[in-house]
Amino acid sequence: MITIRKANQNDAQAIFDLRNRAILTKCSAHYTEEQLSLWTQGNVSERFITDVVDTFYVSEIDGQVIGSGKLNTQTGLVDAIFVEPDYSGRGAAKKMLQFLEQLAREQGLLLLTLESTLNAAPFYRACGFVGDEVSTYHSPKGIRLDCVPMEKPL
Repeated sequence: MITIRKANQNDAQAIFDLRNRAILTKCSAHYTEEQLSLWTQGNVSERFITDVVDTFYVSEIDGQVIGSGKLNTQTGLVDAIFVEPDYSGRGAAKKMLQFLEQLAREQGLLLLTLESTLNAAPFYRACGFVGDEVSTYHSPKGIRLDCVPMEKPL
């Protein structure tokens, strides 16, 4: 059974590692090896730990972190929905997205936004997000990636 809870600083390394595994596994057909390498390089930073504590939630099965997601409750920006590749297709991403949507409603938000990777856009569309135009995402690491800006009214 998948459970979701607020992330804490002890989850930062697990989130970072599963994010990298998910990127390398799920995004390889849509981005170059160089982009994937730059996207997944580095280590957990203090800034990342602070972000995890402030905005992240984790999905767990039997106490093991198998997914992540975050919501900026000021802007409605959804980000960092990643699932451990071995657990892909079991509903963890959908459950996290539904959890974040409910949290947004509780915060009085009327609109969610996100910048989807090319491979995840069909998933978000199936969950009610709209957006088709490809844009360029500029990551904090300085990487440029094609993405699909999407939104969903609540």
